Amino acid sequence: MSSTGELRHTALDALHRSLGATMTDFAGWDMPLRYGSERDEHLAVRTKAGLFDLSHMGEITVTGPQAAALLDYALVGNIGGVKPGRARYTMICRADGGILDDLIVYRLGETEYMVVANASNAQVVLDALTERAAGFDAEVRDDRDAYALLAVQGPQSPGILKSLTDADLDGLKYYAGLPGTVAGVPALIARTGYTGEDGFELFVKPEHAVELWQALTKAGEGVGLVPCGLSCRDTLRLEAGMPLYGHELTTSLTPFDAGLGRVVKFEKEGDFVGREALREAAARAEQNPPRVLVGLIAEGRRVPRAGYAVVAGGEVIGEVTSGAPSPTLGKPIAIAYVDPAHAAPGTSGVGVDIRGSHEPYEVVALPFYKRQK
Repeated sequence: MSSTGELRHTALDALHRSLGATMTDFAGWDMPLRYGSERDEHLAVRTKAGLFDLSHMGEITVTGPQAAALLDYALVGNIGGVKPGRARYTMICRADGGILDDLIVYRLGETEYMVVANASNAQVVLDALTERAAGFDAEVRDDRDAYALLAVQGPQSPGILKSLTDADLDGLKYYAGLPGTVAGVPALIARTGYTGEDGFELFVKPEHAVELWQALTKAGEGVGLVPCGLSCRDTLRLEAGMPLYGHELTTSLTPFDAGLGRVVKFEKEGDFVGREALREAAARAEQNPPRVLVGLIAEGRRVPRAGYAVVAGGEVIGEVTSGAPSPTLGKPIAIAYVDPAHAAPGTSGVGVDIRGSHEPYEVVALPFYKRQK
């Protein structure tokens, strides 16, 4: 929300409306939920390509001689070890180990980093980084208004982008970013993705967003590119088993509770916020394994939702964190935290309590969907 309580609008707002988008309030931003059928948008990303406006994401720039030292202290990952041009998935935690947000950090240069936070947590992350910067020779800058962010996702995305840029896309690895020009527009071209497909994110100045969207749309005309809203982004990430803050990740969970202890780098030099609490959480997880994040596939047609109880033998053994119909599998699916005793793929007798009825579900390993490389 803006300080006046009004919804914020991206640079592409008028364009979304001209395309007939259904808009929704998402983390204080007025964002496109869908343009037509969310199922069609989902399947376009899986088989062809989709174009997303992700300008609601929170970009925070950290610069200065001690930028790396500050980020190593403020975040749980080893950020100083990221090479220029590469990116890293990491988390920012509270002193008690609770997850404040999951982040992608790009190292843009020797002493310059861009932290990308979830829209709903951007202010929290900015405030935490600013507070944690005390005593470091580094500057934390709110760059949310400095960027528009477009994403092209799907098997046709490399071809679409190649027709508009001479940047070395073949040399651009997963979790990397390089400066380039796309359709004449200066951009940071990244390759991270949140759909389970290959794809690219383009960070550009807001005044270039419409021109770039139109150029990408034109370049994708012959190969089935469609505009995509946040609704299909959610079903795509759900099939790919990717966590969403507020669902699979919260302040009441540590990375070890979420099965993502690998992002915590105890071996890095110096202290970092939450180190002690996270050591204890790691030891607890070792002694007494926490609930495990698993996939659930419905045997029937009823769709599970976040907060529904997972049951076995009349007992509650877990909780659904995300659920939706899966366009790729053709069945309802869910991600849930369940007791370790019921977490093995194929465990029988597991159900979801949907309004008092225990609907049968198959336990599977995540992700539900993995693209063919």
